[in-house]
Amino acid sequence: MANTASARKRIRQNERRNARNTARVSRMRTFIKKVETAIATGNKAQAAEALREAQPEMQRASGKGVIHANTVARKISRLSARIKAIAAA
Repeated sequence: MANTASARKRIRQNERRNARNTARVSRMRTFIKKVETAIATGNKAQAAEALREAQPEMQRASGKGVIHANTVARKISRLSARIKAIAAA
């Protein structure tokens, strides 16, 4: 248990930050799932629109330091490649 006032404050700050970061990651995953389901249905226009909505949310998560920037870039790249592949199929 924290003994100093500064340590107690740090614990409070960490709890708030953890709640915020968890919400950000959860929100990002929800947007990604919308893209995934649109890809699964095979509707290219709907999938592209879902990706356009998901991208800012993913970039925001990386900007806040919740997830690494390269991870976001990789996920966006792979999702857009899968959307492009819908027309070929």
